[in-house]
Amino acid sequence: MFKKLMLNLLVSGSVVMAAVVQAQTPTPTPTPTPTPTVPASAPIVPSAPQLAASSYILLDANSGEVLMEHNADEALPPASLTKMMTSYIASLEILRGQIKEEDLVLVSEKAWRKGGSKMFIEVGNQVKVIDLLRGIIIQSGNDASIAMAEHIAGSEEAFADLMNSHAQRLGMTTTHFENSTGWPAEGHLSSARDMATMAKAIIRDDPVHYKIYKEKEFFWNGIRQPNRNLMLWRDSTVDGLKTGHTEEAGYCLVSSAERDGMRLIAVVMGTDSEQARAAETQKMLTWGFRFFETKSFYEPGQVLSTEKVWAGVDDQVQLGLADGLTLTLPKGQVEKLVAGITVNSPIKAPIVAGDVLGEVEVKLGDEVMHTAPLVALAGVEEAGIFGRLWDSIRLFFYGLFN
Repeated sequence: MFKKLMLNLLVSGSVVMAAVVQAQTPTPTPTPTPTPTVPASAPIVPSAPQLAASSYILLDANSGEVLMEHNADEALPPASLTKMMTSYIASLEILRGQIKEEDLVLVSEKAWRKGGSKMFIEVGNQVKVIDLLRGIIIQSGNDASIAMAEHIAGSEEAFADLMNSHAQRLGMTTTHFENSTGWPAEGHLSSARDMATMAKAIIRDDPVHYKIYKEKEFFWNGIRQPNRNLMLWRDSTVDGLKTGHTEEAGYCLVSSAERDGMRLIAVVMGTDSEQARAAETQKMLTWGFRFFETKSFYEPGQVLSTEKVWAGVDDQVQLGLADGLTLTLPKGQVEKLVAGITVNSPIKAPIVAGDVLGEVEVKLGDEVMHTAPLVALAGVEEAGIFGRLWDSIRLFFYGLFN
């Protein structure tokens, strides 16, 4: 059974306009010069820009669509991009009530002695969790990262195990962490794709603390330090995330920007300067926002069809998409999309919520742009023996005539 869904997805239409012309005495008029037109059905998308970076990726945060990539799965040292995971775990611990923003963290000698970028916390002092979080995100403090790791897991080594568990949960298949800071270590590696996955999780799972990433400076211990993400000054739509640099890793940057409800995530790794990582990021964001658009059509759990159920306590089941439907396409193509559903028939109880009972297919002309499983939004228990017997008889005759 195939059903056309003429819902929000079908936004195409036509308007016919007519003009009334009054007859007048003919007068000579010059022949108009034809105006060249660009076919509306053929949006022009230029080739993605080539970047001066070892690895990069640009994707839409909501649809997950990758718009451009180069060596996106290459295992590379992530430098201080590592601190995105450190701050992510800290924010999750706050959300779960395991720690509080106002909790005081004792600064160890190990944290205090760590070189590289620093928040300048003092050994033996106590620092609030929320201040450490800003020290990690804005100042990229190695000392703040170690202090937070020790507070959450007891030691930085134990915290690294926690980082790897979260990386595995998020599907960061190339990533392995040895420490909380990104300090060079054998086997401490990630990839542009994994860093984009990390950014998506930060934005999705804790929007409150994500706002810290767009703060341009943090004042601590008498020292005012600016956020190293130059994109915060160059593009008002950029609101995060993190820079990284070591001699081995080069200059790295993970950025996110939102315009008109469309959010892009850009990752560059292995550029040769602070200016270069910002410039290459700007190229990606400009290209992505200018030539693509993202539309959310169906929310997770939205009812798309109600179907007959045989041999069940209930005689109907509601079907929809577990993850909703959001698509990113070249500008001008969204209004031409057509969606249809195919439903497995007959549908018999018992049904468990999430059971796949059909498929949604989205087409642009004859090209299939997206498919997704159509699932039961609620379970239906099996009817008693007499109900099942009666429905088996009805279903037999239904099959004869359908």
